[in-house]
Amino acid sequence: MKVIFVKGKHGLSRSLSLGRLSRTVLSMCLLGVPLGIGSYIGYQLNENKGIVLDHQTLVALQDKVLAEQLDIAQSKQQADQQLQALTLKMAALQARLVRLDALGERITTIAKLDKGEFDFTQLPALGGPAGDDSGIAYDSPDFIDAIDQLVERIDDREQQLEILETLLANRKIEDDIFLAGRPIGKGWMSSRFGRRSDPFNGRIAMHKGVDFAGKEGSPVVAVASGVVTWSGDRYGYGEMVEINHGSGYMTRYAHNKENNVAVGDIVKKGATIALMGSSGRSTGPHVHFEVYKHGRPVDPAAYIHRASR
Repeated sequence: MKVIFVKGKHGLSRSLSLGRLSRTVLSMCLLGVPLGIGSYIGYQLNENKGIVLDHQTLVALQDKVLAEQLDIAQSKQQADQQLQALTLKMAALQARLVRLDALGERITTIAKLDKGEFDFTQLPALGGPAGDDSGIAYDSPDFIDAIDQLVERIDDREQQLEILETLLANRKIEDDIFLAGRPIGKGWMSSRFGRRSDPFNGRIAMHKGVDFAGKEGSPVVAVASGVVTWSGDRYGYGEMVEINHGSGYMTRYAHNKENNVAVGDIVKKGATIALMGSSGRSTGPHVHFEVYKHGRPVDPAAYIHRASR
């Protein structure tokens, strides 16, 4: 193989003969240079591709961190709002408890209950054997425990107030049906209970009640609450009102000018049930007052002179 070199403008040439080995080396050099350049360019491209991918990953991570920070901020804001709401709720529960305690103490004082029976200034007494708490594993926040304690205390106060209400209602009923006082507002006792001389025939007879003389038309009042079981004319009594007070007690108000109630009416203690008159077997305006206990007449004086509850 000959290689001819041309030199200069004058066309001078020079030839060089190459052997087989020289031709091989020259061919490898001519082919190796492009391959090397290609390999280098490929390597650089691969390096740049890694850099691009790493940058994209970093941007994605930064976006994810920002999103998580935003979620954390929103969660914190919601938690703060819930905490404020719980704080307001706790304050309302405390105010409610204070009002309940004040109301309970006032009712206890008014009702004159035994001291210490309903003490609204102290926590309720509790006790009992230790419970089995195996399997329970939780730790609630302090403010949740405080709210739970307030709710329990309020429930306890409400139960005590319900008991007080029942006691007062029962006491009110007992006071209303408690026979006490006179059946008139003004007047004087003109005849007592027991044996006396009959005003019409002069014979000794049993007088089953007491008489109160007064002004015709003056009010006749119930000495206790009850249900009217008679209202009308009755032989010997004239216009009469009969009231059943329960617990075996019954009262009668006779010789009325007129009755203001009807059978089945519920009357309260002190209510005007009739007007004083002289109907029936009577010598003048008065009210004949009888008290029956378990169906037997008793002396009304024992009930007239005792103090009202």
